Amino acid sequence: MKRIAFTKMHGCGNDYIYVDATKYPIDNPQEASIRWSDRHKGIGADGLVLIDEVDDADADFSMRIFNADGSEALMCGNASRCIGKYLYEKGLTDKTTIRLLTKSGVKVLELKVSAGVVESVCVDMLEPKISDKLLFCKDEDPEIGVFVSMGNPHYVIFTDNVDKVADMGPRLECHEAFPQRCNIEFADVKPDGSIRTRVWERGSGITMACGTGACATAVAAAMTGRTGRQADIIMDGGNLHIEWKENNHVFLSGPAEFVFDGEIYM
Repeated sequence: MKRIAFTKMHGCGNDYIYVDATKYPIDNPQEASIRWSDRHKGIGADGLVLIDEVDDADADFSMRIFNADGSEALMCGNASRCIGKYLYEKGLTDKTTIRLLTKSGVKVLELKVSAGVVESVCVDMLEPKISDKLLFCKDEDPEIGVFVSMGNPHYVIFTDNVDKVADMGPRLECHEAFPQRCNIEFADVKPDGSIRTRVWERGSGITMACGTGACATAVAAAMTGRTGRQADIIMDGGNLHIEWKENNHVFLSGPAEFVFDGEIYM
């Protein structure tokens, strides 16, 4: 058996298992993610994140992320912020601007550091891709939303009952309109412009927060005239700040936290 050192981290409750793949390469990360993410028989997490070196002049490090069901995600905003904190506080870099290669391109992380501690991270999530795709889940209960890709695909539904995501999320995730499955957000715009959002993540189910989902929600709200181009997204696990700048890039800001270090065998 092989010993693997890991770190548990979370961004607004969106928790992952982080492994330095330069020291601990994992041959079958899909299987490892399924087993380790189990909250009763494993470490417990929304998935597994591998951090690695990269042979690319445009990037400093790379990230691969696997959901709790073993499927590989293209991007995760919360995990990206956690990686920034991990790299800096564990001494793997002294940079406060880090270029991270993901399956959806190179994301730039700006670290806010005080006394050697990363207090927050802002991620340039690049440009959203927007579709006018509409769908109905069933005739008697139409669910009309906005499709936004932030590297990962998201379908944002504005409603005054965000808890409906528990029932509708799994059905919409696998709707025929989404052959690759989709992340689902139910969002309620408040009078102060903040947006209460709950998310069903493809491959993981309901999660405490979703970075790309927060970005997609803010973009959908702005493009439909519900808010301006900045919004605080209130998720189950905490708040994320999103700004959709005039250059069409979306910026995600929020905290990242260590939970514990450990070892596991495989």
